[in-house]
Amino acid sequence: MTGKTEKTVRTTCPYCGVGCGVLATPHADGSVTVAGDPHHPSNFGRLCSKGSALGETLSLDDRLLYPEISGKRSDWDTALDLVAKRFSDAVAEHGPDSVAFYVSGQILTEDYYAANKLMKGYIGSANIDTNSRLCMASSVAGHRRAFGTDTVPGTYEDLEQADLVVLVGSNLAWCHPVVFQRLEAAKAANPAMRVVVVDPRQTATCAIADLHLALKPDTDVALFNGLLAFLVEAYATNDQYINSFTEGFKEAVQVAGPCEIGLIAEKTGLSRQDIALFYKMVLKTEKTVTLYSQGVNQSVVGTDKVNAIINTHLATGRIGRPGMGPFSITGQPNAMGGREVGGLANMLAAHMALENPHHRQIVQEFWNSPEMASKPGLKAVDLFKEIRAGKIKALWIMATSPVDSLPDADSVAEALEICPFVAVSEVTRAADTVRYADVLLPAAAWGEKDGTVTNSERRISRQRSFLDLPGEVRPDWWQITQVARKMGFGAGFAYEDPAAIFREHAALSDYKNGGTRDFDIGAYRTVSGTTYDALAPFQWPQEFGTEARETRFFSKGGFFTEGRKGRFVPVSYQAPRKRERTYPFTLNTGRIRDQWHTMTRTGKTPRLTSHIAEPFAELNPDDAARLGIQAADLVAVKSPHGGVAVRALVTERVKPGEVYVPMHWTDQFTSLGRVDAVVAPETDPHSGQPGSKFTPVSVTKLEMAVYGFAVLRNRPDAVPADYWAIAPVPGGYRLEFACRETVDTNVLAARLAGTGANDRSGIEDPAAGWSRQAFWKDDTLQAAVYFSKEPVEVSRQWACGLLTAGALTSCQRSQVLAGRAPSDRPDPGATVCSCFQIGCNQIAAAAREGATTVKAIGDVLEAGTNCGSCRSEIQALLDEITKENPNETKIAQAG
Repeated sequence: MTGKTEKTVRTTCPYCGVGCGVLATPHADGSVTVAGDPHHPSNFGRLCSKGSALGETLSLDDRLLYPEISGKRSDWDTALDLVAKRFSDAVAEHGPDSVAFYVSGQILTEDYYAANKLMKGYIGSANIDTNSRLCMASSVAGHRRAFGTDTVPGTYEDLEQADLVVLVGSNLAWCHPVVFQRLEAAKAANPAMRVVVVDPRQTATCAIADLHLALKPDTDVALFNGLLAFLVEAYATNDQYINSFTEGFKEAVQVAGPCEIGLIAEKTGLSRQDIALFYKMVLKTEKTVTLYSQGVNQSVVGTDKVNAIINTHLATGRIGRPGMGPFSITGQPNAMGGREVGGLANMLAAHMALENPHHRQIVQEFWNSPEMASKPGLKAVDLFKEIRAGKIKALWIMATSPVDSLPDADSVAEALEICPFVAVSEVTRAADTVRYADVLLPAAAWGEKDGTVTNSERRISRQRSFLDLPGEVRPDWWQITQVARKMGFGAGFAYEDPAAIFREHAALSDYKNGGTRDFDIGAYRTVSGTTYDALAPFQWPQEFGTEARETRFFSKGGFFTEGRKGRFVPVSYQAPRKRERTYPFTLNTGRIRDQWHTMTRTGKTPRLTSHIAEPFAELNPDDAARLGIQAADLVAVKSPHGGVAVRALVTERVKPGEVYVPMHWTDQFTSLGRVDAVVAPETDPHSGQPGSKFTPVSVTKLEMAVYGFAVLRNRPDAVPADYWAIAPVPGGYRLEFACRETVDTNVLAARLAGTGANDRSGIEDPAAGWSRQAFWKDDTLQAAVYFSKEPVEVSRQWACGLLTAGALTSCQRSQVLAGRAPSDRPDPGATVCSCFQIGCNQIAAAAREGATTVKAIGDVLEAGTNCGSCRSEIQALLDEITKENPNETKIAQAG
């Protein structure tokens, strides 16, 4: 990995939809320094833990560096010839709908544009969908129903200018940390601001909440229909706005029904008092923003949830003005860019509608398209069902791993086994989908590719390269263009660089528009390569001949429906399906603070795995007690579709009957942690988005004969255990494992340790059922392996630090086997602050010494002073300390 020059490059973060600006400085030794861009209007220099650690994720150890066919090295011409031939042959024999692309919010807008043009305008099928179907499709469908287009009305500034922010199905503190920091700062500056969190779980975001509404899963429509009725009955609607700019109000109110607080409480599981308080807060606060994310979208009634929220804003006219409006915050860095170019199977480029003949004509005319798709293609879940049924003959997957991220993921894997031809464009070998590829195409990674991305507030930013392309790696747009040419479509794909694609994208947005469509960046239709390289972040729309400006939509109507009026969409509450006796729990899935998607990037750096190193299931204490499950036991979570084995985390953050399992772990990091194998493939009928937050499951304790924990200098080729989870640490790896049957611990320890040691020591207590073994090269630790009949009680952070401790004395070697930190190196405890590697024991000690506020902890330990993502967790820890030792804390505060 080499930098182009030793100079700082302005680019954007490749993680969530916040779209943070990043300053990347490559160095001669191959390292890269990363900092927040203080001039970028999305983050003003802030970065979260993931963004701060970007420089640590750029290694080439797992990279695909050259094309492969059937697992053997090839060259670009041969590989691309084969892709073009298999797609062309399938189209000729079975028709355009026999082929498909499955792409990703990880690719850039220019990549997305070329892929959509090839599939929809030249192959003639709309069978191109994206993993954005899994995160934001319900928002798209809700926007289109209400606004006529997929338009986000507001900006991030609205969150800072609001007096009431309602966060629905959004763990903003962990999933969009920089926007959370902006909200946190705004609340500190405006004591009148109130924050309401609507979420079944008590997440880290609740630390900022004045009110937490822990409603039953998938009952949001009942809550917001009730709010609409309450506003009507309280005469709090904006009749002038309704009459002038909207339609369908009476029908929506009629379907919502009366505001019967008792009935709403029964449906949602909330108290009457909390519902009434929430409704009154909205009633009295004009500047209200409702920000929603995956808890709304990832539902079989997700589109109705979106429209129930939008209805309340249309009814009050609280939309498109500073400090108010519904706000959908996207999960991926370029989900919005993909939506702009028609990345979903039911959309056209430039926010045009595939079902609209006039729009199809505009696009076909502009593209000079030989065969235009005339009907929606297969949405993600349906696409892989059709692949499994043998109807798709050739598939091209780009920058995503559907065998990990799609629901019923084991069936997705079966589909890929069945598919006659699968091409995969990927950055890394460490992706579970790679094993199913007939052709592997090495793609450019973050830091190597050039293009644009669009964030959640419609802001387009440049993602710039600062590293040379390694090996034979090529960017996605180039791969698509080359295949298009080899299929005979060279005239439509004569691009030589991403700037040329961006110009065409901008020109299409302007073509025959004249204010009839929301997406218009015609100002850039003639942008030169030099200007494109220097492009500053800007917000759309920006029409030809205009300057960049901050924009909001719909404060004075101007919707993009046929009659140019916003639509109230009547939505009726549908009770969630009841849990069966066989599957009595409701599974909720989601993200954790320091990991991203399937961990192919974040899983590389010890800093990000130090906070949470293995998959877990959050269980309520009542459920755990009833099932005989203790904290740190292993549990099986199963549905009719599949199962996972994960660590039990017993906590009151989830309510009885609910279980939460994070989405990130794959076969690269665990024996059985792919939670999407458990998720049901049920989808929203309007958006096609799967309901990843609601799957009936069973939870049972896994009985293990032997538990183990190890720190290892080298990663073992295989882990001979029934359960395992591995993560990098400085100097090596940490490994959790367990076996159902009694094992020879000497043999297993030696297999895990590998061949690098020349000395071995150990202690054991057969009666107590534990043993500990250490492997040394001279006096430097190569591996320490701990066995027990129960989950191993060893300080993980202390043990992981042994791999970087250098040569140890005989006394220190004894302490390794004892499994406890020496007095001169206190156990820091579980990591809370990833940036500075500060553990819970260190925070507790500082609190006992008088540092009883988050700021004071930051002053003493630096924890929480970099990205700030851990501040809510620090506060929760301080609250626990206060609860456990009230007198001690009061004395410390007084001192």
